[in-house]
Amino acid sequence: MTIKPYIEPKDRLPYAVRMRNRAIAIFVFILICFGIGSCIFGGSSKDSDAAPAEAEEIVKDSAVANESNVAEAAPTAEVSEQIPENVSQEQPAEIAAANDSAQTIAPVEEIIDSTHIKSQKDVFMAEKIDNLLRRFKPENAIILIVDPRSNEILAWGERKDNVIQTKPDYLIRNTFPAASLAKTITIAAAMESNRYALNTPIPQIGGGHTLYKNQLRVKENYSGPTVEMQDAYGKSYNPPLALIGMNVGASRLKAAAKILGYNMNYPAGLPGRSTYAPPDTGYALAEASCGFTEATTLSPLQAAAQVRAILLKKPLEIPWSSNLDGIAPKTRLALDVGKFSENTYYGLRQAMIRSVTHGTAKKNISTKHMARKNYEALNIGGKTGSLDGSDPKGRYDWFMGFAESKEDPSKAIVIVVLQIFDNQGLRPQPTTQVTGMLINYWAHQYVTNKKK
Repeated sequence: MTIKPYIEPKDRLPYAVRMRNRAIAIFVFILICFGIGSCIFGGSSKDSDAAPAEAEEIVKDSAVANESNVAEAAPTAEVSEQIPENVSQEQPAEIAAANDSAQTIAPVEEIIDSTHIKSQKDVFMAEKIDNLLRRFKPENAIILIVDPRSNEILAWGERKDNVIQTKPDYLIRNTFPAASLAKTITIAAAMESNRYALNTPIPQIGGGHTLYKNQLRVKENYSGPTVEMQDAYGKSYNPPLALIGMNVGASRLKAAAKILGYNMNYPAGLPGRSTYAPPDTGYALAEASCGFTEATTLSPLQAAAQVRAILLKKPLEIPWSSNLDGIAPKTRLALDVGKFSENTYYGLRQAMIRSVTHGTAKKNISTKHMARKNYEALNIGGKTGSLDGSDPKGRYDWFMGFAESKEDPSKAIVIVVLQIFDNQGLRPQPTTQVTGMLINYWAHQYVTNKKK
């Protein structure tokens, strides 16, 4: 058997030496990482290799720079005398070039023209609207707030082609598809016919947001799924509203549309003439009944007029403003369009409230984006709508509705929000979220704030 020679163990380095070596190794590792990061993410050598002497020169010259604008001042003899001997005369020019480059790269703060904000009836709401448009940056959008009692425009904001506008020309444009806002015509005609109530069950065949011909064929003695008319409206279901429209007929639909201001030439074209032309029969009648067509158009100003008429149970009247010449009427103007029955107005109001409490607006017009005390202090109702359009091209996302104090109904607003965005691009915040945030701000200012 071979016996291995005994090897005496080496003495370990002292603890202090080992800690020093580790610290040196970590420091070297950090330097290596920093060097690699500078190579990958760093700028040009002119921007990143500034010498300490150059930094010192900038500090020394600051006293002189305070006397005049650095960008415009020429090198003076006094400045030259302060340059250390070991720094060349060419270095100040390099420093100035570096400073110019930094100023070019730095983001330029947007200059906000607040003239159009200060000229509005409610400056606080106008400023809030402007802030939200700049924050969420929708490509195209119009926001309108109206006092239902006086019918005067309180505040507005518009963003067009990614630029904040100083005049809201979208307010009266009649090229926007009404989308599901046209469902308001259908349930109004249904209640005026005395055939339907809010809780009338309607056949629900297939998906709620599609419209196929087989969804319109209801078999005799149908025993399938149903939905109450108020929920079909609140959840914006297409087939049930199409069935209602086909049942009440085109003539009743056109009569209800007239009371809501469709197909009417307004004085001075304020707003433009909207279009509602359902055929007597067929699939196109179903499309018009549920708003599943670009052919039905609506302007934001007329949408606000419809909500006010429903809220106050009064004939249609276009909102006015004394400082929007060529955009809105300058004074109140009565329109000879007739009115619905008291029962129909009540039903329309309740169906709009159903949209917020159980329908498509429930998610965002809620305590998710509103203070609980504000949400619980208000009756909020409205209608959402969404459809592709072509002028301007994009996806149209609507909300028209109202917010009213439960304690004091004289405190109320009508609100219309329309955003248009490119389906292939970035979507702005949901229209109902913008609405909820605006209602919350208004309620805090005028309803729940006891100091007001």
